[in-house]
Amino acid sequence: MTPPLPAAPDFGTPIDNPASPDMLRFLARRRSTSAMSLNAPAPSMAEVDQLLRIAARVPDHGKLTPWRFIVLEGSGKAAFAAALDGLALRRGDSKAAAKLGKLKAPPLCIAVIHHPKAAEIPAWEQQLSVGAVCATLLYATQAMGYGANWITDWYAYDEDARTILGLTAQERVAGFILIGTHQEIPLERERPNMQNLVTVWSPPTD
Repeated sequence: MTPPLPAAPDFGTPIDNPASPDMLRFLARRRSTSAMSLNAPAPSMAEVDQLLRIAARVPDHGKLTPWRFIVLEGSGKAAFAAALDGLALRRGDSKAAAKLGKLKAPPLCIAVIHHPKAAEIPAWEQQLSVGAVCATLLYATQAMGYGANWITDWYAYDEDARTILGLTAQERVAGFILIGTHQEIPLERERPNMQNLVTVWSPPTD
């Protein structure tokens, strides 16, 4: 069982964020786990509560919380996967049915849902916030000692699949965070060449 988090600070409490070399080392070597290698055990519901509390601390311009979570586990997760399976097979789409393996294998899935709010805050910034939720949830899960993978796939975008999940017309799936205990240590993959991605801006010369 993961030790409980510190109590949530009261509104207006000064928040000290000391340097954390351990966090930097973790992020420097962070690696997603193959969904197909994720087996039981998954985080307990008490641990899930902690993970969601961490994920909800992302930057959120306007304090809109333009996102929500759907936890899929146990019989509920199996029923969701079976409904998607039936949807794919009724369409004669064996390829879509095969892609459900990633959803079926892990014992836990947390769907992060973009729930846009009518506000002056641009839609793009609300979308960036929900992306930050997905990344933070992924990182927190791995920092807790579990394996995790962030996917979307066809059932994140299919209208019938979204209806099965219970989304409104305005909502979208930002990610399915698949969680479990990894059965094999993931190998490092190719990473970007940072020299091709970074420029230092300077004012134009006449």
